[in-house]
Amino acid sequence: MSENKTEIIVGGAVLAVAIGFLTYAGQITGFSTGQEEYELSASFRSADGVSVGTDVRLAGVKVGRVTALELDPATYRASAAFTVRSGIEVPDDSAIAISSEGLLGGNYVEILPGGSPFFFAPGDQVEFTQGSVSLVSLLMKFVAGDAEEAPE
Repeated sequence: MSENKTEIIVGGAVLAVAIGFLTYAGQITGFSTGQEEYELSASFRSADGVSVGTDVRLAGVKVGRVTALELDPATYRASAAFTVRSGIEVPDDSAIAISSEGLLGGNYVEILPGGSPFFFAPGDQVEFTQGSVSLVSLLMKFVAGDAEEAPE
C-alpha cells in the first residue's frame, strides 16, 4: 500500500512539472501570451537571422514577435509581418531595424520610435527599415582594409 502512495505522489509531481514547463515554454515563445496584439509589416533588403517567432523589441523590451517572413517576387525584398502588444502605440515615423544581440548572439527586430503624434494602425506597413548587417562582410572589410585610404 505504501508503494502505491509513493507512485501517486511521484507521478503527480512529474505531471505538475510537465504542465509548468509547457506553460513557461508557451509564454516565452509568445504562443500563449494571452495578450491582445496588433499586426504591422515591413520590407527589408536583407533579413538574415530573422525567422518566424523572432522577438520584436522596443527599448530592449520584447513587445511582439515575427509572424510571417517571405520573399516578395516583385521587389526581391524580404516581407515580414510582426505583432506589437496592444497598448503600445508606435509613431508612424518610426523605423524598424534588424539588430544583433551581440557578437555571437542572434538577431531580433528592433522598433526605433519616431516623434510623430500620429500612430500606426493595425495592418499598416512601416516604410523606414534597415536590414541586417553581415558580420562576416564587415570583418572582411576590416581585415582587407581599403587600398584607397592607405597612406603612401
